[in-house]
Amino acid sequence: MTPATPAHTAHTAHDIASTLLGSSYGALDERTRKVARHVAERRHIARNLPEEFDAGHTRGARAADAVAHFGGSWVFIGLFATTMIAWVLLNSWVLARQDHGFDPYPYILLNLFLSMLAAIQAPIILMSQNRQSQKDRASAEHDYEVNLKAELEIMLLHDKLDLLRDGQWRELLAVQGEQMKLLQDLLRQQRPQEVMP
Repeated sequence: MTPATPAHTAHTAHDIASTLLGSSYGALDERTRKVARHVAERRHIARNLPEEFDAGHTRGARAADAVAHFGGSWVFIGLFATTMIAWVLLNSWVLARQDHGFDPYPYILLNLFLSMLAAIQAPIILMSQNRQSQKDRASAEHDYEVNLKAELEIMLLHDKLDLLRDGQWRELLAVQGEQMKLLQDLLRQQRPQEVMP
């Protein structure tokens, strides 16, 4: 298949916009124009979004994703709970042995460490969530484009099937008309023979 020329493509994209979308090409938003062009040029629109999205990210962005992934896992919760219990038990044991602990109740040093962890972890998780939100938005836009193209292609297939069916009906009626003429001719030829004894 030869690629369409730009002038032919624009004309076909305009036709697709007016006939299938019921709007002029100029009134369409950019994504819908892109889909109309892809339908007109018979090019696929699907692409590998996760691969494209991950290819352009920095080491810091990937680290933020790893920290967010680990911070939201059961392993992190288990390690966090184990560390806190060990801290409290060790401090209580030291307090019982030496009459003063390195972090006596209400565990102010532990609270300081937890606050620092939360202060560091929260912006990193927010960065990762922002990236995930961008991925989701790009994926939703891509899904819209793919679904719209599929819908337009289905409409074009329906039009083609309707044209084929109409053509077949016309051919069938023409053949039936020819058969009727042949039958009438045969009947006319047989009637004079029946009349003669």
